[in-house]
Amino acid sequence: MSSIISTERMSMKRLRSRRRATALAVSVSMLASVGIAACGSSSGGGAGQASLTWFINPDGGGSNPKGGGQAQLAAECSTSKYKINIQLLPNSASDQQTQLLRRLAAGDSSVDLMSVDPAYVTQFAAANYFAPVPAAMVKQIKSGGTVQSSVTASTYNGKIIAVPFWANTQVLWYRKSVAKKAGLDMSKPVTWDQIIAAAQKTHTDIGVQAALYEGYSVWINALVAGAGGSIVDNPNADYQHIKMGLNSAAGRTAAQIIRKVSDTGVGGPALSSSEETQALNLFQAASSSGFLVNWPYVWAALNTPPKVPWINDVGWTEYPESVAGQPARPPFGGIELAVGRSSAHVGLAYQAAQCITSPSHQAQYMIGTGNPAAAKSVYNEPAIKKAFPGGLAALIVQSLDKAATRPLSPYWGDISTALQQRFSPPNNVTSKTPATTQQFVLKVLNGKALL
Repeated sequence: MSSIISTERMSMKRLRSRRRATALAVSVSMLASVGIAACGSSSGGGAGQASLTWFINPDGGGSNPKGGGQAQLAAECSTSKYKINIQLLPNSASDQQTQLLRRLAAGDSSVDLMSVDPAYVTQFAAANYFAPVPAAMVKQIKSGGTVQSSVTASTYNGKIIAVPFWANTQVLWYRKSVAKKAGLDMSKPVTWDQIIAAAQKTHTDIGVQAALYEGYSVWINALVAGAGGSIVDNPNADYQHIKMGLNSAAGRTAAQIIRKVSDTGVGGPALSSSEETQALNLFQAASSSGFLVNWPYVWAALNTPPKVPWINDVGWTEYPESVAGQPARPPFGGIELAVGRSSAHVGLAYQAAQCITSPSHQAQYMIGTGNPAAAKSVYNEPAIKKAFPGGLAALIVQSLDKAATRPLSPYWGDISTALQQRFSPPNNVTSKTPATTQQFVLKVLNGKALL
């Protein structure tokens, strides 16, 4: 089996180097050549009960049906018609993509339901790997009860192609005492320049994500969008006609912010290797704690015993503005539910998806895991307001409606990798970086350069 995986990885590297519109079609034949076989859905535990397999991302709930995560929802949404069995995907989003791609490309009929990172929804949809969403569910998703960023992330070529499950966005966390000492009025929007200056003045840090991974691309995208630009202007275009927007005033603003965080030293001693956890650790350390941009799970993390002794000094507000007076576009994350086109039980899988994504189950999931709901009504629930107090729940849903999705392009995986490479290390980023990165991306997509 190890030789098969090794062969597959080498083939995937060769595939990535071509960066062309036929990428996923090539992957189908490639995967077949290494012997990835389709697995049919088996019958369930009772007479006439179908067995549905739901490929889930790790969410802290484990395999315990009472763990508060997707495993619990699978148990609660199973019926006499079907039983939902979970299959755990790897930790990293890129590894999740690879495993799902292998199965979908091979026509694996056991891929009934899957939890898909928004970064890869478009890629799979462009390859026609998803079963069409029923019209009734499409109408429900478009009715206005779902945060806009989740609706956008579930759309490809103007059609809803996945079901919003949970959404995520970043907010600005800060120490109230630090902001006060710096003279910042946190009741009003603040800019990146302001919090950088505040961190310098107070000798504290700003936790950000700038390591060579997807989180860095998320930060770059939010900075560009917050300055009124976009990394890709026409994300639905094929590789020959794609138009990049990185080489722009917005792109240069993003580069300037990243370089300033690096040059001032407020990003901490290991900025180029900082991911979400490292950024949170920086904020938790009393000697460096000032500001942090990170996801809502931070509140639960800070309150987990032994909780930080200064918990009452923690504040939160909207993501920083890239340009003063121009509304911020915080990062968007989360998970969309999709049904495999080759599933033997498409109709039942969508019935299961309807149950899993019901507002009551989204609320339950949000409390159990800390992952925010995509349904707006959830944020009015007393239990949610208790779990995310002091206006935090309202801030999350407001931020989600403004959040910037990553470019919904089938080529985002390649674009993201190129961004990470060319914007690294942060202390080498200049006003020319957006232009040179854009040129590099276009060469990669046209097979004239390798990542």
